[in-house]
Amino acid sequence: MPNTFHRVGQGPHPVLVLHGWFGDARAFQPIEPWLSQDEFSYVFMDYRGYGGMKEASGEYTIDEIAADTLALADALEFQTFSLIGHSMGGMAIEKVAARAPERVRALIPLAPVPCGGIAFDKERRALFDGAAQRHDHRAAIIDRSTGNRLPRSWVEWKAAYSEACSSKDAFAAYFRAWADTDFRHEIASDHPMAIFIGEHDPVFNLKLMSETYLQRYPRATVQVLENAGHYPMNETPLALVAGLERFLMNTEKESA
Repeated sequence: MPNTFHRVGQGPHPVLVLHGWFGDARAFQPIEPWLSQDEFSYVFMDYRGYGGMKEASGEYTIDEIAADTLALADALEFQTFSLIGHSMGGMAIEKVAARAPERVRALIPLAPVPCGGIAFDKERRALFDGAAQRHDHRAAIIDRSTGNRLPRSWVEWKAAYSEACSSKDAFAAYFRAWADTDFRHEIASDHPMAIFIGEHDPVFNLKLMSETYLQRYPRATVQVLENAGHYPMNETPLALVAGLERFLMNTEKESA
């Protein structure tokens, strides 16, 4: 039985979309009405422990997400597909491409965690470690990652959303998965890649992308979204859709 998902569009180009640590398959709803449904078939998947899979047990690892993504592609009979991944999902799409490079058409990481993980000092590690149990930790992380500039009501909503859509055990385990996983040695990719980051994201910024993705992927480019932080699907949905679909359509022209 594949992971729960929902689909937007019936176009000939499948695109599998993987959510971040604070989301689930419904976290992309602000962009869904504006997607090109005749050109693409967007499939938004829940990880084990999230959304419709909230009660599903698992190892809660990046490897498991990748395996479940490929199993879902098989169930939907997608021989080839493109991948979009937000934050933790950005690391997961790298793992999918490493496991099945011949099936991947293009990669779109959004404010992504690179495949080498993220280093934390002791104080910041404690903040993230405590987020599974404490609402105020979640809110503090969200506020900082969007540049301390968004309405407090939205920050509180986002923190509450993450609490409602994920199990505490899964949320805690996935932090260790994306922070501590390192599979840089597996990367050997010439896939076309468009990385989207927000100008107000203090960590997943141009410096980090230049030191990681741009060093590992010869065909990677970076687009900085103005007036966005770590959640461009919420902060600048129209600009994000325009950018990612422009890239996908260009890759189709190049491969034609």
